Amino acid sequence: MTALRPEREDSYGTAYGSFGVPGAGAPYGPLPDDETMALRLPDAPGTAEPYGGPLTAPDGPAVPHAPAVPGGGRAARRKAAKRRHGRRGRRGGPEGANGPQGPPSRGADDGRPLSRVEARRRARASKPGPAVVASRAVGELFITAGVLMLLFVTYQLWWTNVRAHAQADREASSLQDDWANGRRNPGTFSPGQGFALLHIPALDVVVPIAEGVSNKKVLDKGMVGHYGEGALRTAMPDARTGNFGLAGHRNTHGEPFRYINRLKPGDAVVVETQDEYFVYKVASMLPVTSPSNVSVLDPVPKGSGFTGPGRYITLTTCTPEFTSKYRLIVWGKMVEERPRSKGKPDALVE
Repeated sequence: MTALRPEREDSYGTAYGSFGVPGAGAPYGPLPDDETMALRLPDAPGTAEPYGGPLTAPDGPAVPHAPAVPGGGRAARRKAAKRRHGRRGRRGGPEGANGPQGPPSRGADDGRPLSRVEARRRARASKPGPAVVASRAVGELFITAGVLMLLFVTYQLWWTNVRAHAQADREASSLQDDWANGRRNPGTFSPGQGFALLHIPALDVVVPIAEGVSNKKVLDKGMVGHYGEGALRTAMPDARTGNFGLAGHRNTHGEPFRYINRLKPGDAVVVETQDEYFVYKVASMLPVTSPSNVSVLDPVPKGSGFTGPGRYITLTTCTPEFTSKYRLIVWGKMVEERPRSKGKPDALVE
């Protein structure tokens, strides 16, 4: 690019461009520039026009120059911009208060720039203290514990029922297949072995009955257990007299006895075996008793209202719900023994 330059000079040494405008060679010197001039004396009044005023040749008329720029020249504009945006590294800007070269420029309400020490002090103050860190850690522990408890409750109240129902259904189907195929039971059963089906029509319950009251082998699999071992041994349904004692979960693991508290006198309870149906009618209920009250399983159970030997059934479960603090007892008395060859009893047909 070719720079502009004077094409002729007059007798005074004034340089004029191609348009007759005085150039840099004028006797008045170059145009003032505050940025490149260090110090200068102010012009005497009436001896020179301010920058932006008309320039005159020695013997010629005033030549119009560029119009005056409001606020001063280029140097003044730069200074104004620096005042607005701040100097690099000292005030706000691309590399200023929040940039990588220095601390925040204005951390106080009075607008004074922060020193490095004050900036570091404030940075340390903004960091959480040990108490805050400890409280956050404790909060996270509580949240984790809450999630684990929620998962445990979900497992207990939902998943155990799903799994127990599946296991009980398989056991009931296996029993019915054995009976249909003529595979006879020996009359005595090993712990955990299913041998009958319990029907409670009023509660829409059909559940296998297995030998023993072990949680792991029987009750947690969704089945009802027969008190048939040790000091708590009770009679089988086909015994001429005696008390057929059963236990079952009220909550979780299939919860077959959850609603036995709703049974009323006269409701049917049916025990189905390979050869016969044994029909009982509910006679009485003991809402709350101690888990150690084993007299409810006696051949003539205490508190049942029965006065002499007979063929009875006793259902036992926990109470209140979701606890095992006490026991709920329901008693029934046999009213019908019906061979399977004669079909289902009325209690299962209605």
